[in-house]
Amino acid sequence: MSQSREPDHSALRTPHSELEWWRTAVFYEIYVRSFQDSNGDGIGDLAGITQRLDYLNDGTPHSLGVDALWLTPINPSPMFDFGYDVSDYCAVDPVFGTLGDLDTLIAAAHQRNIRVILDLVPNHTSHLHAWFRESRSSRTNPKREWYIWRDAAPDGGPPNNWVSVFGGPAWELDETTGQYYLHSFLVEQPDLNYRNPAVRDAIENVIKFWLDRGVDGFRVDVIHKMVKDATLRSNPKPEPDQEHPIIHYGGQVHRYDEDQPEVHDIIQSWRRILDRYGHRAMVGEVGLYDPVRIAAYQGNGHDELPLGFNFRFLWTPWDAASFRERIDEIERVWPAAAQPTYTLSNHDVPRHRSRFDDPIAGEARAKVAALMLLTLRGTPFMYYGEELGMRDGVIPLERVCDPVGKRFPAVGRDPCRTPMHWDRSQRAGFTTASDAWLPLAAEHDQLNVAVEGNDPRSVMSFYRRLIWYRKRTPALTHGSYRALDSANDTFVYLREHAGERRLIALNFASDARTVTLPFASGRIELSTDPARSLGMAALASLTLAASEGVLVAL
Repeated sequence: MSQSREPDHSALRTPHSELEWWRTAVFYEIYVRSFQDSNGDGIGDLAGITQRLDYLNDGTPHSLGVDALWLTPINPSPMFDFGYDVSDYCAVDPVFGTLGDLDTLIAAAHQRNIRVILDLVPNHTSHLHAWFRESRSSRTNPKREWYIWRDAAPDGGPPNNWVSVFGGPAWELDETTGQYYLHSFLVEQPDLNYRNPAVRDAIENVIKFWLDRGVDGFRVDVIHKMVKDATLRSNPKPEPDQEHPIIHYGGQVHRYDEDQPEVHDIIQSWRRILDRYGHRAMVGEVGLYDPVRIAAYQGNGHDELPLGFNFRFLWTPWDAASFRERIDEIERVWPAAAQPTYTLSNHDVPRHRSRFDDPIAGEARAKVAALMLLTLRGTPFMYYGEELGMRDGVIPLERVCDPVGKRFPAVGRDPCRTPMHWDRSQRAGFTTASDAWLPLAAEHDQLNVAVEGNDPRSVMSFYRRLIWYRKRTPALTHGSYRALDSANDTFVYLREHAGERRLIALNFASDARTVTLPFASGRIELSTDPARSLGMAALASLTLAASEGVLVAL
């Protein structure tokens, strides 16, 4: 049953006036289970997030300064995939609190000029959702066509060759009715049938429910998966010389089980709903890896997704030329009116501090990555704890929770989901329970808010200075982007707006590099290297220290 208390809408009105606030915002993803436990059960919750809002943004440079929170799923769920298997779209799982707790969080966030977006999981439900319980009860049930059911192939096997993202066939035989149902992920996550108008109406009602509640928008899970080929044709195999382990998972070109033309009609309808409410955002998880296809989900920049996730950084090595190539590609293919996005980490991949780590330059690299993320033309998405330089945790086999990790231990996602580090106490200030739902990362006694907040040389202090600098610099929030040629292992670019210019020079090498710039001088205003003297500097020949990045006002 959905929790039904009506919110006080007047308390949820935001003070913002910018219609497209998401263009200048810094987003912060919170994996809700791991941010802050308020009730001592070892699991993070909504009330815990409310307790930590002043850390996120209290309106002063003493706080981190983020503008918007993305909360991972908070809906009721049997937790086979930790919330990405929804059993009720219009309620809050008791483990995270109540609808009232969410109302309190949104109101408190809005008082601090922080927006809140929720995770929407429209491609599939839990197998325990009331819709699916009805659907599988008989072939004649009115909700039978809410999901994708098919007879077996002539040989008695699955209807086609489609595979699950999590491994194995994407079809499960239901003994009760003798047909297979489609599940693009776990068997406990049956796919909805978006070729049925009733399903589209039902999910649109879910969107309106939360917008009426005061949320500022949604991050939409696997939006490219929602519509499948009408005739369920089998996917072809890739050419041997083109096969890619991520793109062609299961050894297939995913031509018919995702990215169908009709998905754009659905997104356009959702955008019209958002526009009627005003001041609302939506960012789609478009896991296609081809930037041209991702860009298509933003339409002309005004009629489909306001934002589409660009995941290229998640698979980019620590290499200046590779990052420049990825960014220049986005600049070429993105619709002129659309806004790029950039992110270095999220709840599905190893943290970038671990991916880019180095025994000597690890902390310096974390700062260089931050300088790049927060000064590019686009909307940056941070992942909780990255501002501390958090690395992946080590999860003993007996503590593995992630269903992917249980099946494929080498690629489990638990290590990047360990609890937030608030202080040096035994449980890092995350919980008063005897243990947290996942083990804390080993370095929590050093990489935590209490320690780093008082150290001006720390990763956290650098993020804080950089985010607040970004807020007051139109060249960074509204400006154009232009890459400049520079020495090997360096990446240099210019941001310009209304006569204001900022130059960013990044050195990815483990030793010093000198860049020759087409400017005589400028004022170095930020550096990742605490030893750097700030102020006016000659730029014709600028030497960057090992793993250093600088921001220069021209």
